[in-house]
Amino acid sequence: MKALKQDVYDKNLELVRKQLVIYTWGNVSAIDSEKKRVVIKPKGIEYDDLTADDMSVVDMEGNLIEGLLPSVDLDIHLEIYKHFPTIGGIAHTHSTWATAWSQAGKGIPVLGTTHADHFYGEIPCTRQLTPEEVAEDYERHLGQLICKLFEDRNPLEMGAVLAAGHGPFTWGKDAAAAVEHSVILEELAKMAKLGLDINGGQPVLLPNHMITKHYTRKYGANAYFYQEKK
Repeated sequence: MKALKQDVYDKNLELVRKQLVIYTWGNVSAIDSEKKRVVIKPKGIEYDDLTADDMSVVDMEGNLIEGLLPSVDLDIHLEIYKHFPTIGGIAHTHSTWATAWSQAGKGIPVLGTTHADHFYGEIPCTRQLTPEEVAEDYERHLGQLICKLFEDRNPLEMGAVLAAGHGPFTWGKDAAAAVEHSVILEELAKMAKLGLDINGGQPVLLPNHMITKHYTRKYGANAYFYQEKK
């Protein structure tokens, strides 16, 4: 567990280095699927004051095993892990451009190949939670709402979601992939807004065949985008 705590600590600081979070605005988690343990940033602690030992370790019901008290967003992370066993890491930020789309309640359309290289389709935005959902088990209901959007799709093909009025959540096979998706999402959110502005608010969508080509050449069964250096 020590290695996973160090990794989660490092990836939380990566959000700071990439200028996606300030103060206590965000969190990264990862899961040890065999031990059924989740490591997550503790709540209310600024990044400069964190250590790897501070990372919260909880079971799948949210009970604290070691470290400081976990992020208030813990139940959101737990719901995603419970629903999607292929996800190994989750990141949440309030980065400017992605959060702006969240606050507008709009999904980010696929306007170019940069988007299609990393996310297979429009990045969805949830609906707003009801007063009843917010009043009782707010974080758990938000996690369930996010999961519902992905019931009929592979969550690793769309490693991001916008929580309406809140901000972005990203994920991947591990914490590093989740943070990478947060970084890329922020750039895509900015590009999309600028592209819409240039076109007077009218989206020029990338054709579906281009979306499929660009995503599958990196991540499909016959992907050929990357190579290994020997």
